[in-house]
Amino acid sequence: MADTTVRIDSETRDRFAAIAAARGQSVRSYLAELAIDEENQIKLGHATAAFREAIARPGLLEAFDRDFGGLPETPLSSSRAA
Repeated sequence: MADTTVRIDSETRDRFAAIAAARGQSVRSYLAELAIDEENQIKLGHATAAFREAIARPGLLEAFDRDFGGLPETPLSSSRAA
């Protein structure tokens, strides 16, 4: 992979350097990790939107309950004493 230069103001450069140092990383490794994290957040946002759209479809939750027996009972909703 070829290196490249990105021009940023010195305040931003210093902020990146301080954050990287606090994490025990180089600025290069911090920015690489930051890029991956941001890509994952975008993908998670798309997945969340698709999930919300899917569960909003009329009858979907009822069909899930019918086909799979609904959600399991959680310990907090159990009427049994511990």
